Amino acid sequence: MRNIERIIIHCSATAPHHDVDVKDITRWHVDGNGWSDCGYHYFVKRDGTIEDGRPITRAGAHTRGWNKTSIGICYAGGVDEKGQPEDNRTEAQRESLVRLVNALLEEFPDIDDIAGHNEFSNKACPCFNVKRWWNEC
Repeated sequence: MRNIERIIIHCSATAPHHDVDVKDITRWHVDGNGWSDCGYHYFVKRDGTIEDGRPITRAGAHTRGWNKTSIGICYAGGVDEKGQPEDNRTEAQRESLVRLVNALLEEFPDIDDIAGHNEFSNKACPCFNVKRWWNEC
């Protein structure tokens, strides 16, 4: 098993009416980017359903330079109808993200950082402040 030190949270950069799932993300990553699989390990749909992406035993393809030691979680949403950054997570998504992160912390006790993709790149993703959110959980 790889050494997991952090969880990095992403958004799909889709509007609230566009309820994508892990199959959509995988297709975008494989067909659009030429990757071998979904870049994220988990995906959270608008209804809170948590779907498995890339196997946790494999490094993700979600944050350049940090994939080897991280778990990538993506949720559906993150932009408004005009494509502008917006924290539009549903209550179900918020609850599922907390549940998933807590489960991963139990399974991987060496995790010492819960971060947003925007902490590692010049992007708005995941369109909310992950550190503040996690400290309030």
